[in-house]
Amino acid sequence: MNNPCGQHQHPHRLIQQPLDELTDRLRRHSRRVTGPRQAILDVLRRHQTPMSNRDIHAALGQVCDLATVYRNLHTLEGMGLVRRFDLGDGAARFELVTPEDDGHHHHLVCTRCSLVVEIDDCFPPEFEQALAQRHRFARISHRLEFFGVCSRCEAGESRPGPVEA
Repeated sequence: MNNPCGQHQHPHRLIQQPLDELTDRLRRHSRRVTGPRQAILDVLRRHQTPMSNRDIHAALGQVCDLATVYRNLHTLEGMGLVRRFDLGDGAARFELVTPEDDGHHHHLVCTRCSLVVEIDDCFPPEFEQALAQRHRFARISHRLEFFGVCSRCEAGESRPGPVEA
């Protein structure tokens, strides 16, 4: 698997989408550009790693309540503007998806402090094709998260609050 993910692009990591482009995407889906939606998109566009509902709510301050964050993330996910990730701790996390992004990437997650690091390594396409053929599957894809303890936690240091890579 020591293969950089050349078959997939990660544009969300390369450039921040301007907020007006994100609101245009809302309008194209016939959705209103509400204050909370715009604020949620703005928070997500400034973070390179997936954020939980609570992390987003905390970053928003007094813009809206937690229930509004949940409802809007559900709407944005249905529109394909955000993608949900399960990183094994029971809390859904969300990440902005650019129009060019196929959403395919993997994460390394610290089981102590929840640090999330995006990794570019991926299975070669030949491995997926061989696996699909061997088990008679078509249109195969995968999601993969790795879990461990980051160097700071291993050394006994702590990370305050939500963290980013």
